[in-house]
Amino acid sequence: MRRRGERGQSVVEMALLLPVYLMLLLGMLEFGLAFDHLLSISYASREGARVGAALTNGGGTLGCSGGQSPNAASVDPQIIAAVERVLTSPGSLVSIANVTQIRIYLATSTGAETAGSVNVWTYAPAGGPVIDGDPLDFVQSSAAWNACSRTNTLPAQSIGLSIAYTYPFSTPLGGVLKLVGGTGPTGLAISDKAVMAMNPSQ
Repeated sequence: MRRRGERGQSVVEMALLLPVYLMLLLGMLEFGLAFDHLLSISYASREGARVGAALTNGGGTLGCSGGQSPNAASVDPQIIAAVERVLTSPGSLVSIANVTQIRIYLATSTGAETAGSVNVWTYAPAGGPVIDGDPLDFVQSSAAWNACSRTNTLPAQSIGLSIAYTYPFSTPLGGVLKLVGGTGPTGLAISDKAVMAMNPSQ
């Protein structure tokens, strides 16, 4: 009887500890995968900000008057195209369908958004402007910061780009969390931003 009781005790202990072990194991796997996604998002935000800084004022004469800043209409689409190229490059695990928002904004000295100077792009498969023969997978849903009003004269303005992304769990971590009393989430919201000075020329 004693042996049978000890076996029963072991089963109970295993039943209690197994969810904890699973949570630790799956948590480590998810952390590694989520970190890989975050690296791709971070690189994409830096590349987008770099392109935005290089295309200050649309690449034309400073100003918003007729004949000035002739490429202004293509500035933000070029920025989004740069972001897409990174996110869809070979080796990237990111699904752009899970990118909930891309924000292009006039950055303050602390890197924060300037109210009223934010352009928002949202996911819309092949619904965006055509760049290099291919339609973008994002459309502009808010246009409050005109590209032809950006300036690179000293002190140069800074452009910021932020990406909001929902990382989908690749393992059954959500189910294990639900088993031990959690809500059973299926993903994790992550984001990144980059800020760069707009090519000072004077």
